[in-house]
Amino acid sequence: MRLLKQQIERKDGSGFAVLEPEEPEDMWHAYNLIQPSDLLRARAVRRVTKTSDAGSTASQRVILDLSITVASTDFDIGSGQLHVAGRVASENDHVKLGSHHTLDLELNRKFTLEKGDGWDSVAVEMLREACDTERRAELWAVVMGEGLANICLITEHQTILRQRVEVAVPRKRKGDAGGHDKGMEKFYSTVLSTLLRHLDLSNPSAKDISQTDKTIPLLLASPGFVATAFLSYIKAEATRTTNKPLLALLPNILVAHSSSPHVHSLSEVLASPAITTKLSDTKYARETALMDRFLTLMRQDDARAWYGPREVERAVAKGAVGRGGGVLMISNALFRAQSVNERKRWVKLVDRVKEEEGGEVRVLSSLHESGKRLEALGNVAAILTYPIEDLDESDGEEEEGADKAGDGDGTMII
Repeated sequence: MRLLKQQIERKDGSGFAVLEPEEPEDMWHAYNLIQPSDLLRARAVRRVTKTSDAGSTASQRVILDLSITVASTDFDIGSGQLHVAGRVASENDHVKLGSHHTLDLELNRKFTLEKGDGWDSVAVEMLREACDTERRAELWAVVMGEGLANICLITEHQTILRQRVEVAVPRKRKGDAGGHDKGMEKFYSTVLSTLLRHLDLSNPSAKDISQTDKTIPLLLASPGFVATAFLSYIKAEATRTTNKPLLALLPNILVAHSSSPHVHSLSEVLASPAITTKLSDTKYARETALMDRFLTLMRQDDARAWYGPREVERAVAKGAVGRGGGVLMISNALFRAQSVNERKRWVKLVDRVKEEEGGEVRVLSSLHESGKRLEALGNVAAILTYPIEDLDESDGEEEEGADKAGDGDGTMII
């Protein structure tokens, strides 16, 4: 994402940023940045109908710069399309003030964003991440089984299923394995050719492969020995065709075991110690390891791992998510809430942990497996610096209020 212009006041968060998406993942960043009540300005195509003095009508498509007050956003991760709906905030010759319009944001087309409630600390951090020129793809992965392969691109913020490959492979019959072997060879050939189209190894400047001298690793995972056999096939094809880019990729290919050939098994694969060690510098692996640590603490039941909005807020209020190992894990989905007060609630929590308590804050992507695991825990969790018991129990005031809600003889009304 290119930052073309920025005028943001630190004191009150007023101001705007002019941005230009350059690659599909930038649309994901734009989706997280643009929230209800924001002011968005971008180029739009609007059909305008004019009525002549004689009563005849004529319509034409007009290209114009349009400002809308955002009401909702719709992001299609597969196509990378972002649609932003709202009401027109500035009148012009073709569009009435307050009328509804949907802006379709596109790559290499700039837009201007002004936050309705000011640029808070979370929004500023999101802007910084979106415009980080060092950001790149972190890992390619092929999760496969006999006749089925899912080719995925794992970035800092998303796990994107680039393509699903299915090839009919005959079953291995006793005394006649020829049909099965030929089917598997055809399957491997199809997967490799599909994978190379996405990797585009012939283009060393491709943004999602390598921008410097770093080669993005490729992970092959499967139940059984399918991934190992596919790696052998890749080596044989690279040698046979003397494909230098493919030969250069071989040292960066990792093989792992998975329980299934489906995408959801990636979290299990990346949590394995062997893979975590090799991919320890990737954000995905760090977040996966953090979630594993949290779940381990939960199983140990030592009162240092808590999840859920009320429990985590109580822990932060007691100063238990601070220096010395405190970690707040929060999903970026919470910052896309329709309610302004709800968004402010989580921004305030993040600011308190960072600035007042000195703890660590990890904002997990809702499109990563780690973020989906956090979603099942209420989208917010915390590792405490010291154990606290009974955070999930009602406090004295709530219990007193509950007593007053009884029927007068000490019996609770539920």
